[in-house]
Amino acid sequence: MNILLLGSGGREHALAWKLSQSAACSKLFIAPGNAGTAAHGANVNIGVSDFEQIRAFCIENKIDLLVPGSEEPLVKGVYDFFKADAALRHIPVMGPSQAGAQLEGSKAFAKQFMQRHNIPTAAYREFSEENFEEGVAYLRQHSLPIVLKADGLAAGKGVVITSSHEEAVAEFEEMIKAAKFGDASKKVVVEQFLTGIELSVFVLTDGQHYQVLPTAKDYKRIGEGDTGLNTGGMGAISPVPFATDAFMQLVEDRIIRPTVEGLAKEQIIYHGFIFFGLIKVEGEPFVIEYNCRMGDPETEVVVPRLQNDLVELFEAVQRQALNTVAVFEDPRAAATVMLVSQGYPEAYEKGKEITAIPAPARDQLVFHAGTKAEGGKVLTNGGRVLTVTSLASDLQLALAHSKQTAEQIQFEGKYYRRDIGYEFVS
Repeated sequence: MNILLLGSGGREHALAWKLSQSAACSKLFIAPGNAGTAAHGANVNIGVSDFEQIRAFCIENKIDLLVPGSEEPLVKGVYDFFKADAALRHIPVMGPSQAGAQLEGSKAFAKQFMQRHNIPTAAYREFSEENFEEGVAYLRQHSLPIVLKADGLAAGKGVVITSSHEEAVAEFEEMIKAAKFGDASKKVVVEQFLTGIELSVFVLTDGQHYQVLPTAKDYKRIGEGDTGLNTGGMGAISPVPFATDAFMQLVEDRIIRPTVEGLAKEQIIYHGFIFFGLIKVEGEPFVIEYNCRMGDPETEVVVPRLQNDLVELFEAVQRQALNTVAVFEDPRAAATVMLVSQGYPEAYEKGKEITAIPAPARDQLVFHAGTKAEGGKVLTNGGRVLTVTSLASDLQLALAHSKQTAEQIQFEGKYYRRDIGYEFVS
């Protein structure tokens, strides 16, 4: 089977590493890939949303499976593009239709969907230019803190938590009137603030059945102790210590099953990953957000703990036979530490040489996120540069090993959080 994987981050490197291990994978191509993905397949200089170039490549290289890593091509309708083209429609796309991708592409759609299917989530209202003044009045009487979310995709930066009514109104105006997040904030969802502890739950669905993958918890803030600006993610752990069997049963009964059944009921085509961003509030699970793909950096801890052949799971999705397989998890704990460029998530420089990257080992992997190969060297090419994932008998040991390697790897301006998983280790 010839497989084309779309993306260039740490998530895609982890997926490439896993896909390339399958006996069913003849050739793996990654578009556009990075310096790390090149070890598992051939990088192809095509953008993830350049559908015409993707089409030509798939036909020329007899691609048998398309795996979109990130949300962008899914929200832009790559599934629908393939199904509408006689030369492509035989190629399975491991992701939802454009209608299904709205779970991530529109916060308002996701909220309305949860309301229709009685899925627990924070109370909310949505506003736009049309009812702007009504929104201002609503914010002025809202309990604090107030969560403001850009409706559309904003590269993980479209959520603002405000601690005063004045700040909330100012942010609201910035988002709608000054297009702080471009078209993404033409509509804003104002949400009740929930106090609790967050986790990420992932499922693979064939539209009828689903399998739950290993749980994870990521750390979004740039500073230790969860301080400072939001990032795409500074590290992750798996499994999540508080995600007990009893809690996960609640998640399945109240959130996962109603979501999969709701999509089917509304005749929304959905074959692929659903990412549930959850919060545990006084023992009860609530949905903060949906994503229509795997998370990053959660993929870097989930995929190494997944003992199944990923291509076999994808084949079961295509046969709508996920109920005939079981998911097997490595009993060990996994911990990922993200190495980032100085200045991230704001302005940062690229092109710094990276040295002392260790070779992959049975219990440790280095996944490339923002890197490129040039003249025999590996250079930084993004804000998030590398992830170090370690597997060990317990979380404390896995974290210690990841930090040890993070210290060993060198590039100018390197920064990483030394407190990933801090709530769970002494």
